[in-house]
Amino acid sequence: MQKTSARLLSLLSLLQARRDWPGALLAERLEVSPRTVRRDVDRLRELGYPVVAVKGPDGGYRLDAGTELPPLLFDDEQAVALAVALQIATTTGAGIEEAAARALTTVRQVMPARLRRRIDTLQVTAVERPAARPAPRVDSGVLVALSAAVHAGEVLRFDYTRAPAAGAGVEGPAGAPPRRVEPHHLVTWGGRWYLVAWDLDREDWRTFRADRIVPRIPTGPRFTPRELPGGDVAAFVVGRFQGSEGSGGWPCRGEVILDLPADAVSGYVRDGVVEELGPDRCRLVLGAWSWVGLAATIGRFDAEIEVVGPSELREAFACLARRYAGAAGVAPPLVQRGAT
Repeated sequence: MQKTSARLLSLLSLLQARRDWPGALLAERLEVSPRTVRRDVDRLRELGYPVVAVKGPDGGYRLDAGTELPPLLFDDEQAVALAVALQIATTTGAGIEEAAARALTTVRQVMPARLRRRIDTLQVTAVERPAARPAPRVDSGVLVALSAAVHAGEVLRFDYTRAPAAGAGVEGPAGAPPRRVEPHHLVTWGGRWYLVAWDLDREDWRTFRADRIVPRIPTGPRFTPRELPGGDVAAFVVGRFQGSEGSGGWPCRGEVILDLPADAVSGYVRDGVVEELGPDRCRLVLGAWSWVGLAATIGRFDAEIEVVGPSELREAFACLARRYAGAAGVAPPLVQRGAT
C-alpha cells in the first residue's frame, strides 16, 4: 500500500482526471477500502482542497471548481517560494514572462485560502541594472533542448546565428557545417543565457549565447563529461567574461594610490583590493578589460592619482589626457615618449 502522502497525491490526480468519481471506483484504483478513501478525502479538505460529495446510488466525489491543473501539496514555505520564483521569472530573459504570470494565477487558485492570503501579500519588484542594450529573449524551447542535452550528456549540434535566433540568418557562409559540442552547463550572466560546452572541432572550451543557438535534432552520441578548468562553472564563466583563459582574473590589472580614505573607495569596487595608507590616502589594485578602460574607471573617483604600475596603465592615463584635452578644446598636455 502507498504511504499516506503518496496516496493523497494519487487521489488528487484521479479527481482531476474526470468530473465525478464513484467512491467504490476510487477505492479500486487506489487499492484501498472505501473507508480509507473517505479518510483521505477528509484530509484533503483539512488542507483546504474543495472536494465535494456527489449524491447518487453509489455516492462519489468531485474536485470543485478552481482547480484547472492537477493540485499539488505544498507546505507554507514551499508556497511562498513558488510565488517568489514565478514573480522573479519575469526577469530571466527566458521568454516565459507571460506564462509565469499565468502560472502564478493558476497556482493561486488551487491554493488553500490561508496560503492565498500569504501569497497575495507578497509583492516582489525585480529591478535590474540598466544595460546599454536590452537583453535578448531566448525561446523557451531552445532552453529546454539545451538543458536536456546537458542532462543526458549527449553531443549537441546547432547553428550559431549572428543575432538572436528569432531573426537573423546563420553565421558564416551558406551551407556552413553546424557546431558540434559537448554541452556541460546552461548558465545566466548579466540577464543573458549561455551554454558552456567543449567544442569538438576547435578542441577547446567555449561559451555560446543561447539566443543565437538553433539546435539541430537529433542529438549525437553520449559522452563522458570533461573536467571544467578550475572545477567551478561560476568562476569559469566570470573568468571568460573578464578576458581570462583560466578560471578568473582581468586581462589588465593595475595599482594606484588615491588621495581618498579607504572607506570612500572600497564601496565602489567589486573585485578590487583597497588598502588604507592613512586617513586620506589608500592603495587600490583593480582590473578591467583594457588599460584605457581601467584608467577611466579609476578616474571616476575624482581625486589625485599616483600610478604605481604597470607602465601600460600610466600610458593609458596619458592617452585619456590627450582625448579629454581635445574634447575640451585646449592644447593636450605633454606626455613622456612612448605613451599611447
